[in-house]
Amino acid sequence: MKKVTKCLSLLLTFVVVMGLFTGCGSKDKKEDTTTNITDGKEDGNSSSKDSSDNGINASITVQVEKDWVFYYREAADRVLAKNPNAKIDFKEVGSFDHLDVLDSTDVTNEDVADVFAFPADRVFGLAQNEALANLDAKKMATDVGGFSDYDNGLGGNFNVDGNYLAFPLNIETLINFVNTSNAEAHGIDLSKTMEFSELGYRDMLVKVFDAWFGVAFTNSVGIELLGRDDSGKLYSDMTKDFSDLSKEQQDLFEVLFNYWKKHNDASTDLWDKEAIGGYMDSEFTSGGNNAIRLEGPWAIAGLSEISNDGKDLDIMPINRVTVNGKPLNHWKSGWGLGVNARIEDDKDKMALAQAMIEEIVNTDYAIDLFKNTGKILENVDISVYEESDLGEMDKKAISAVIESYKNAPARPLFTEWGSVWSTWENAVLSWSAVKPETAEEAYAEVKAAFEAMMTNF
Repeated sequence: MKKVTKCLSLLLTFVVVMGLFTGCGSKDKKEDTTTNITDGKEDGNSSSKDSSDNGINASITVQVEKDWVFYYREAADRVLAKNPNAKIDFKEVGSFDHLDVLDSTDVTNEDVADVFAFPADRVFGLAQNEALANLDAKKMATDVGGFSDYDNGLGGNFNVDGNYLAFPLNIETLINFVNTSNAEAHGIDLSKTMEFSELGYRDMLVKVFDAWFGVAFTNSVGIELLGRDDSGKLYSDMTKDFSDLSKEQQDLFEVLFNYWKKHNDASTDLWDKEAIGGYMDSEFTSGGNNAIRLEGPWAIAGLSEISNDGKDLDIMPINRVTVNGKPLNHWKSGWGLGVNARIEDDKDKMALAQAMIEEIVNTDYAIDLFKNTGKILENVDISVYEESDLGEMDKKAISAVIESYKNAPARPLFTEWGSVWSTWENAVLSWSAVKPETAEEAYAEVKAAFEAMMTNF
């Protein structure tokens, strides 16, 4: 991703030959005193030192969400304490809004930060757009510590063609939230594994038309919505005839069809893209009809509020619910911290950016990171969270995420997978308009949508 131009090379050659000390000559002088990340760990994290031991002399901008500012500021202060000549400014903007700006412009846009967070599935698109700098991630992993197998964990997901383009910020996967009062009212035994097909249609509410939640079902029976074979060719199991699906896969669509039909017959809003949020919240509220809800750990605050201020709330790993005896299973999802490619040739800025990333994920502050951002570090043992001063629900959520993550398959990390979101959603939502009478007819809508999607590749 180096973007050193021919003109710059010629200019530097001219400067060297003529012995000038202005213009590009100042760049030569700067390179002589460039800092490098040191080996080992100092006070929890390493920092770069120049020859005069005054730390890094550079300035960077860091994207930060509103709720993260306090934690990020403290992390920046720790970096600046070691590097008094450095400067770290924040761009307070949502992560997805920030990515939208980057996608619609390029890395030179001043509104795009030097350091920013993004979900793992965006790494290939960003790599194709040459938006990310190559990090010394293995060195950073050693500095931060706690990684048992960096390349086979989330860190390896950010390795594109031998370049590490981000550093792990957090792991995430779906978990089950339970309103214990509603479960008791519906006679649901929470001490046992719960079978989705045996629950009442409102006992467990899942936004199945959203592929983020739908994959928890398709993963349970090994359906590949979009994958690559050994030759690199894309394929989808959803282009198969219904008769060519395995018996387990056919049975899954029987369950999904019946789930839709019961909600359709009862005229609920579960299949209404605009109204589903309000419907699910209303039903999960203590005294409502919903006992189990599949969500991510970020839902703790909202669901606590509507479950008798958390008194009726419990949290369980995703595998506590099965479908036809097969445990629900989400993905090994996560986020990373990347560096803008525009600073890749500036060693001082890169050193400062990497130092800031290391401090954000400093394991000594894992509890503060979670309290302020909801992020769970892959390289921190669960005992650290369990023995902390976090609330009971936070501890249950972290435990459920770690257990659910452990057995989850890797998330597809290639650009084309982005087409699956709308393809699955439109196909499953179409059932309410088409009114299929059998699971096979419902599946036919999905098959047609995926066949159309595959013609684009």
